Amino acid sequence: MNTLQTTLVAMMCTLAACVDVNPVQDFDLQRMAGKWYMVGMATNAPWFVNHKDTMKMGTTFMVPTEGGDLDLTHAHAKEDNSCWRMTHLAKKTETPGRFTFHSQVWNNDNDMRVVSVTYDNFAVIHTIKTKEGVSEVLNKLYTRSPEVSAVLQQNFKDFSIETGVLAENVAFLPIAAECPEA
Repeated sequence: MNTLQTTLVAMMCTLAACVDVNPVQDFDLQRMAGKWYMVGMATNAPWFVNHKDTMKMGTTFMVPTEGGDLDLTHAHAKEDNSCWRMTHLAKKTETPGRFTFHSQVWNNDNDMRVVSVTYDNFAVIHTIKTKEGVSEVLNKLYTRSPEVSAVLQQNFKDFSIETGVLAENVAFLPIAAECPEA
C-alpha cells in the first residue's frame, strides 16, 4: 500500500470510529446466551483486508455472567483442521448492550455494542478497537444457524458502509467444519 492509500485507510478508520452507534433498545443479556455462527465481518483494518479471502465461518458461545458481563468464546477451524480459540470477558457498562474488554491476544481495547438483534435469528455487533491511539471499526454478523438470508446480508452490508467500512471490505464467510466444544 502506498503512503496515500495508508493515510486514507487510517482516516476512514478514524472517521468510522467517530460515528455514533448506539446499542439496541431493550437489550436482553440472557437472550444472547448460547451458540452463534459468525457469518459476516466488515472492517477496513489492514489485517482483515489482507486475510479476508482465506477466512471461514466460526462459532461464538456467549454466556451471560451473574454480574451482567458476557463471556465470549470464539473458535474456528484452521486449514490444518486444528482449532483456534479466543476467549474474552466483555464487561458491562452503564448502557445495556454495550461492553468493553481488553484483548490480550491483539493488545487492544474494545468498545463493543449489540446494535441489532432478534435473539433467535441474528445479532449485529459493532466494535471499536483501539491500539496505540488508533481506532478501527469491526462489525460482525452472527446468526443462530450457518445460513444467512440475502436480505440480512444486504442489511449488514448497508450498516457496515454507514459506519465507514468500504463495500469491498464486507465479507460473508464460507461455512467450515466446526471445532468440537472444549
